[in-house]
Amino acid sequence: MQDFPPLVNDTLLRAARGDDVERIPVWVMRQAGRYLPEFRALRAEHNFFKICQTPELVAEVTLQPIRRYDLDAAIIFSDILVVPQALGMVVEMKPGVGPVLPEPLSSPSDIEKLKFPVDVKEKLGYVFEGITLTRHKLEGKVPLIGFSGAPWTLMCYMIEGGGSKTMSKAKNWLYQHPNSSHELLKILTDVTVDYLVEQVIAGAQLLQVFESNAEYLAREQFEEFSIPYFKTISEQVKKQLEKRGVESVPMTIFAKGAHHSLKKLGNIGFDIVGLDWTMIPNEARNQVGPHITLQGNLDPCALYGSKEAIKKLTHEMLSAFGKSRYIANLGHGIYPDVDPEHLKVFIDTIHEYKWST
Repeated sequence: MQDFPPLVNDTLLRAARGDDVERIPVWVMRQAGRYLPEFRALRAEHNFFKICQTPELVAEVTLQPIRRYDLDAAIIFSDILVVPQALGMVVEMKPGVGPVLPEPLSSPSDIEKLKFPVDVKEKLGYVFEGITLTRHKLEGKVPLIGFSGAPWTLMCYMIEGGGSKTMSKAKNWLYQHPNSSHELLKILTDVTVDYLVEQVIAGAQLLQVFESNAEYLAREQFEEFSIPYFKTISEQVKKQLEKRGVESVPMTIFAKGAHHSLKKLGNIGFDIVGLDWTMIPNEARNQVGPHITLQGNLDPCALYGSKEAIKKLTHEMLSAFGKSRYIANLGHGIYPDVDPEHLKVFIDTIHEYKWST
């Protein structure tokens, strides 16, 4: 690969594979980002996507939470919307608003404007350089997670032009233009596969696919416009890596709000199923079965509570999931106004938890 330093803490990877662990591994979605004062200081000097596109800055931001906390993994600092950028769309990060795509896809004919196929090594090479540099700078302390948005979630941003409370424009396509929707989703799937494969080649040791907008789909829509593309991603990433003589890495699917399809999520080739904070651990375990690792799922807003309340809720979460095949996390990304000390309580409580024998 890249002559990387040997991995010292492999707890996360062992939990992903279902091996015994001495302690529950924990990492946090969006752990590198806006809630940290050191990130805000750096962000004041640089445009958001300038950070994403500068490997040295990517490595610095990725390492910030690793320096602060006793985490069991780092996740590369990037954004799911680098994929629409690679397809030729303009994406801006506006303060107080979030991501904005000023020229969204307004009709199926706009698919022709996308620059496809995509040479991901050319268009997204900065991500891979950031991953390789970060792997070296981590010095083997913890594994590095790579990620991508799922096709439906990316499609939503590309059609809505940003965030939305209803995703009605994107869902309009599913009802009025199902064939074009599948065409767009297939394009996004192909790019995502290539993108994830190159992340592993660059040094990512685990992959997560974020279907953050699953909650907007009814079960029938989710199983038509989302699940098949997850399955293709898991199958093709492993196939492409094998073809290139590279060992596969564990893969996580996180579909926020997809309570109705947990059984299917546990049966499409992913090693880990991430749960949002509304999902009940024992019900999720019954649905996905004993051979899949679960990840989650404390309510991110619980970190607004007192330190005592955080400890109590974290204990309840750990007790509900049990020690086998489990990775602790929040049920969604950490919010930007959370006190960093409260996150430390969450992490330390997980590692200090005493399991009954």
